[in-house]
Amino acid sequence: MKVTVTLIKADIGGWVGHSTVHPKQLELAKKKLQEAKENGLLIDYYVFHVGDDVQLLMTHTKGESNPEIHKLAWDTFVEITEKVSKPLKLYGAGQDLLAEAFSGNVRGMGPGVAEMEIEERKSEPIIVFAADKTAPSAWNFPLYKMFADPFNTAGLVIDPSMHDGFKFEVMDTLENKVVILNAPEELYDLLALIGSYERYVIRRVWRKRDDLIAAVASVTRLSLIAGKYVGKDDPVLIVRAQHGLPAVGEVLEAFSFPHLVEGFMRGSHYGPLMPVSLKDAQCTRFDGPPRVVALGFQLHNGVLEGPRDLFDDPAFDYTRRLAQEITDYVRRHGPFEPHRLPSAEMEYTTLPGVLEKLKDRFVPAEKIEAKIKETETHE
Repeated sequence: MKVTVTLIKADIGGWVGHSTVHPKQLELAKKKLQEAKENGLLIDYYVFHVGDDVQLLMTHTKGESNPEIHKLAWDTFVEITEKVSKPLKLYGAGQDLLAEAFSGNVRGMGPGVAEMEIEERKSEPIIVFAADKTAPSAWNFPLYKMFADPFNTAGLVIDPSMHDGFKFEVMDTLENKVVILNAPEELYDLLALIGSYERYVIRRVWRKRDDLIAAVASVTRLSLIAGKYVGKDDPVLIVRAQHGLPAVGEVLEAFSFPHLVEGFMRGSHYGPLMPVSLKDAQCTRFDGPPRVVALGFQLHNGVLEGPRDLFDDPAFDYTRRLAQEITDYVRRHGPFEPHRLPSAEMEYTTLPGVLEKLKDRFVPAEKIEAKIKETETHE
């Protein structure tokens, strides 16, 4: 039996500000998915949140991009917005619902999606990652570490089933095109692209020797859909582990360094990605630092056995301390780069409003110089 694992998320109202979600939002989401499970649409589900994003993890046999599954998620988000977020005046109620009506698939409508259809192996551990206050490019660094860096993943060297390497599907989010690159042969080409956070993101990873799907990430960029800043993308990621793929410990090791990601306050700053437990998945300081959770499940016949809150571990205390030190350092830059994103990346933030206000006050530098010389001559 083929099983599809679908993770769909949306920011449909924050409590308080952009920090977290309201318990009533999660209660209604669980009610809707439980009804779908009882009606046979879903095999299993798990509802959680990271920061102000409601996360719907679902398993079913409908395949990827299925209209019934995507409509379930869309209708759930809409109902939560109308029955909970708006009555409670939660901040940014329904902000990720960028379309007026469902059109068969939530891709391109605002919510983030990661899903994969698989044949369950003899044992099927999966790890679901969800982040808040950052962009899809946040996964580039850890996915590279997991599937291409032997200093992170020892199995690339010592496990014969991984020795051939992996294939990476890289998406150009500006041109809406993809390219598939092989590691380790095209490692430098891969790095040349995915090091450019503002444009290129890893969407999928396969094991090269048999095209086994290993990881899939959401790539939604809200600003490119809306044409303006409407909140950060807050990406999700599903990774399979063990049995010829990186072990659970190798997958998690990729997050032991709190690398800098774009996002943070108003989506306009760089900050460290801090791995946290579910109980700490709220963004407070400067709407951050950007957070990521890791939930482990043992999949059996589509049933989600779990979760294990994998970052709820003192082994990541040092990483969290380092993330806080990095936050202190970058925050002292205030509105200056490199804490604030470069100008090209500010195009879809609130900065254009400031520039619009000042545009008529900009004059050619030559006019100012001529006026100064004229003043000096009169003196």
